[in-house]
Amino acid sequence: MEDARFEDAGGTPLRLAAEAQEDLPVISALLQDSVTTRADMAWLAKRRRFTALLNRFRWEDREAAERQGRPFERVRTILSIESVLKVRSDGIDPSDKDAILSLLSMSFTPLEDGAGTLTLVFAGDGEILLDVECLDVKLADVTRPYVAQAKTPPRHALD
Repeated sequence: MEDARFEDAGGTPLRLAAEAQEDLPVISALLQDSVTTRADMAWLAKRRRFTALLNRFRWEDREAAERQGRPFERVRTILSIESVLKVRSDGIDPSDKDAILSLLSMSFTPLEDGAGTLTLVFAGDGEILLDVECLDVKLADVTRPYVAQAKTPPRHALD
């Protein structure tokens, strides 16, 4: 089977930024159900940058794929967070570099001076917390889309 192409879906690679708290829900929604490993994450302390390479479900293409009866797609995406002062995790074993992590959401808790904590929530109650000087989040698709292995889009049971 041939890989999907952005042109087939009528889309282009996403390049988005969030510099204000109200911008973050868009990136969070697009990254929901992205999968990664600890090996694909890095904190460059001297550069104050945290990055993650994720396999992102293409939510923006879901309806078109359903209408056209074609497979759903994923794409490799870089999540880059700047001005990171400190990184900590809860419920994630930092030594297990091969553990597969599924990102559920991102949220920002601001402080009075524009700094705050960016929280990445993963399935299984794991979190990565990033203390940042300011909110500076970037998402950039870096590969062509490819056919998702799952035949259905991700679903979450409502409690």
